[in-house]
Amino acid sequence: MVFTTIIILIVVLIIAAIFINAFQQHRAKLEAERRAEVAKQRAVIDETENVILACNTMPISPKMMQILHTRVLNALKVLNELNPSTEVGQRIKDAEQRTQEDDAISSPADFALPENDKLIIQYIQAVKKLRILLRSEHSKGKVDTKTFIEEDKQLEKLQLKVNVETLTRRGRAAMQSNMLGSARQYFEKAVAALENQTQQDEYIVTRIATLKEWLQDIQSNLKNANAQDRARKKEEERDELDELFAPKKKW
Repeated sequence: MVFTTIIILIVVLIIAAIFINAFQQHRAKLEAERRAEVAKQRAVIDETENVILACNTMPISPKMMQILHTRVLNALKVLNELNPSTEVGQRIKDAEQRTQEDDAISSPADFALPENDKLIIQYIQAVKKLRILLRSEHSKGKVDTKTFIEEDKQLEKLQLKVNVETLTRRGRAAMQSNMLGSARQYFEKAVAALENQTQQDEYIVTRIATLKEWLQDIQSNLKNANAQDRARKKEEERDELDELFAPKKKW
C-alpha cells in the first residue's frame, strides 16, 4: 500500500512537473512574441518617422502625410497595449494632434531638385519608400483603393520628375563643358522616360519640347563641328599634296 502511494506521488509529481514546464514554456513563448511585436512596432514607428522627416522638402500631399501620421499613431497604440508607459501615452496624444493638423494643410511644397547627387539619391529612396508604405497600408485595409491610386500616381510623377530633372541638369552641365555627345545622351534618356508615360500632362509636354529643342541645337553644333573638321582635314591634305608636288630646290 505504501509502495503504491509512493508510485502515485511520483507519477503526480512527474505530471505536475510536465505541466509546470509546459506552462513556463508557454509563458516564455508569449513573452518572446510580445518582445518581437514590440520591436516590430518600434521599427514601424522609426521607419515612418524617418520618411516623414524626408517629406519636409518634398511636394507630398496632405492626404499622404495623414496616412503616414496615422501609421505612426496606430503603431503607438499597439505598442502601448503591449508595453504601457507614460512616454508612449504622450506620444499617442502628439500623434493624434498631428493627424488633425494634416487636415488643415492646404497644398504641398513646390518641387525642388536637391543640389548634389547624394541628396538626389536620398530623395529617390524616400519616394520609393513612400510608395512601399502606401502599398502596405492599402493591403492592410488602412487606405481605400481610390486614395491609393491617386497618391501612388502622384508619387510616380514625382519619381519621374526627379529622374528627368537630374538627367536635364547633367545634360546642361555637359553642354556648358562642350561635351555635346554626353549631353545628347542625357537628353535622349530624359525624352524616352517622358514619352513612355501613358498620360501626358503639362509638365511632360513642356519638358519634351524643351529637351528636343536642345537636342536640335546639339545636332546643329555637331554638324558644324564635323563640317569644320572635314574642312580642316581637307586643307591639311591639300598642304601635303602641295608640299609633295612642289618644285624641288636646287642646292
